Amino acid sequence: MTKRMIIMLASLGVLFGGIFGFQTFKAKMIKKYMGANRFQAMTITAMKADLQPWQPALKSIGTLRAAKGVDVSSEIAGQVRIVAVKSGQDVKKGDLLVQLNADPDVALLHSLQASADLADSVYQRDKQQFSAQAISQAQLDVDAADLKAKRAQAEEQRAVVAKKTISAPFSGHLGISTIQPGQYINAGDKIVTLQDLDPVYVDFSLPERDVARLKKGQKVIVTSDSFAGSRYEGRISTIDPKVDAATRNVQVEALIPNPRHQLLPGMYASVEIDAGVTENYITLPQTAVSFNPYGATAFIVDEQEKDGKKMLVARQSFIKTGPTRGDQVAILSGIRQGEMVVTSGQLKLRNGASVKIDNRISPSNDPAPKPVDE
Repeated sequence: MTKRMIIMLASLGVLFGGIFGFQTFKAKMIKKYMGANRFQAMTITAMKADLQPWQPALKSIGTLRAAKGVDVSSEIAGQVRIVAVKSGQDVKKGDLLVQLNADPDVALLHSLQASADLADSVYQRDKQQFSAQAISQAQLDVDAADLKAKRAQAEEQRAVVAKKTISAPFSGHLGISTIQPGQYINAGDKIVTLQDLDPVYVDFSLPERDVARLKKGQKVIVTSDSFAGSRYEGRISTIDPKVDAATRNVQVEALIPNPRHQLLPGMYASVEIDAGVTENYITLPQTAVSFNPYGATAFIVDEQEKDGKKMLVARQSFIKTGPTRGDQVAILSGIRQGEMVVTSGQLKLRNGASVKIDNRISPSNDPAPKPVDE
């Protein structure tokens, strides 16, 4: 064996020895670190599991609709003479909205009325002559028919004149109108939107499985993103008698009092319906539950004694969750009343981990959270 080979073998021995020594040192340090931190307490938040009353509810998304709402239009064409209202005004049923020019129509009505009056005079005179047997029954019948025709023509023209006066069909709130005096409008042209805003309807749908839990007069709570924090209470007024074959949903209509006119037709609304008897569930913040492919879990905090010292230890438990509301979730099984449950910080926990509770900053646990303006 040459001197060079001896040197190479010695170098390789030193190299592999160094690598082996480093790995051994690394393993010892990791073991030492894990041993030192095995019982290091993890900071968590926790709360005591307790029963709370829970009102079963059905939730849906709906659209608001006025109890009465129309786009007021003219039945006949004409020139606008008077605009009697302003945009955004409240009006009563029968209030004048727009007056069209009716002068030619009124003149024609007077002419037709005069013809009807003349026909009536002729008929009355011929009745007397018929009594004296001066004219035949056929002539009297012709006079009666002529009188009816002339009166019908006058009534038709009177209806045309009346249509030149456009009034509010019901009490409500006017929208924006761009109609101006002197403007010519055609039959069917929109004049102004009229909406009766108190009450309003909310139209929504629910799956067919919930039909048995619905009934007329049932309480409904409506909320709108436009008025955060406001809740509007109403009642179911109509349940559609058939289920949509395409969606398997049933249409529902609820009537909502709206005295302040905050809710407007066309608005998006969240709908919640009280359904069933109030029950008691163990209720926790939704942050307390970890959802995994193999099931939902939560960590329970137990008190143990080690070396004469009391310590808190986390224990993982499989649970079954129920309905949710706001920030809360109902627990059907896996947690007993009175147990201390981890509400945040569980991602860093394992079975048997030592913990300490710090609830200075805890997850929200509100059944009906409201947005907070910062």
